[in-house]
Amino acid sequence: MANTRRGQLGALRRIFARTRIDEDFWEELEETLILGDVGGATSARWVEELRAESSGKDASAVRKLLRDRMVAGLERPSANGSLWDRHNGTVAQPPPHVVLVVGVNGAGKTTSIAKLAHAYQEDGKSTMLAAADTFRAAAIEQLQTWGERINAPVIAQQQGSDPGAVAYDALEAGISRNVDIVLIDTAGRLQTQRNLMAELGKIRRVVESKHPGAPHEVLLVIDATSGQNALSQARQFSQATGVTAVCLAKLDGTSKGGIVFAIAEELGIPVRFVGTGERLGDIAPFDAEAFVDALLSDD
Repeated sequence: MANTRRGQLGALRRIFARTRIDEDFWEELEETLILGDVGGATSARWVEELRAESSGKDASAVRKLLRDRMVAGLERPSANGSLWDRHNGTVAQPPPHVVLVVGVNGAGKTTSIAKLAHAYQEDGKSTMLAAADTFRAAAIEQLQTWGERINAPVIAQQQGSDPGAVAYDALEAGISRNVDIVLIDTAGRLQTQRNLMAELGKIRRVVESKHPGAPHEVLLVIDATSGQNALSQARQFSQATGVTAVCLAKLDGTSKGGIVFAIAEELGIPVRFVGTGERLGDIAPFDAEAFVDALLSDD
């Protein structure tokens, strides 16, 4: 978050220090939003709305209007899953609660799974991990290493096994052991790899057949540094698996961060969690008001 404040969107504070609201003000505001990865369509729409609402107002008033618009945009997406409410809590569901985790290679997916599992454990929940990324032996080993570190059982098969079968076994084990949360890791893939995207749909159908109502959430892990490509990722993964929420990994490593607005505004998918560092505890529920206020703060 500190890098985001120092970077492109952090320049918003300088813009609102101006004393005149003129054409240069609006052009600089729109350019700053676009460079901060808010997205061209969203940025243009915001500036047009602010122009209409701010006639005769000073920069301080415009900043408040933008602040309220940003928060509203992040809070607007409705919850499509059945595990996390708008305040990132949990609702009553028959255990195990199942989270299918998807994303491209290198997004921080497996690490985010471990962080989320650890967070659940801190809340007194039992967790189980499923190594359904069977394309890379290293992926299975990585998840097993995380499982040992956080004392969570990992259900795995050999490299090349059917990932749907791994997910099935994990649910069977989770049900028999009365586990609270089962998190299913899947193979990282590019959103353009149609055969692999179709496989994600198969994994989802296997999960649904074994445990009615599951998966309760489909969590897309996105690298915050990936910029506007994250929009394409979110769109394609949502079509394949019905993404219900986003975890924005590596937010501490980007000078932009505006992609959260584009995802929420243009795709209607809520951001639920953010990765804020490399340590096990560096994951937090996404707080729209805190995020926006930090961006616009004078501190």
